Amino acid sequence: MDCIFCKIVAGEIPSARVYEDDEIVIFKDIAPKAKIHLLCVPREHFAHLAEADAGQGEMLGRALLKIASLAPALGLGEGYRLVVNQGESAGQTVPHLHIHILGGERLGWD
Repeated sequence: MDCIFCKIVAGEIPSARVYEDDEIVIFKDIAPKAKIHLLCVPREHFAHLAEADAGQGEMLGRALLKIASLAPALGLGEGYRLVVNQGESAGQTVPHLHIHILGGERLGWD
């Protein structure tokens, strides 16, 4: 598979990891859109929420809870935004489901 996130998860491409477990990897985005911009990537490849099965849905729920528990240690104690782009028209540039974690500053809507 020629997926950049699969290669990052496998350690074939270096990343600035801040957390990992058997289901997800969280690392710094290389083109940050906020003072803190992290990506939470499932180890298992699937591109869109519509493709997720029940087990993947449960994993995503655990991923959200993990993000919440890590937020203060990641400098996100004052608040953060989670974004999941779905499809090219929504701005998804890597076809591997991922959650953008943005914060570290007051975020606008532009």
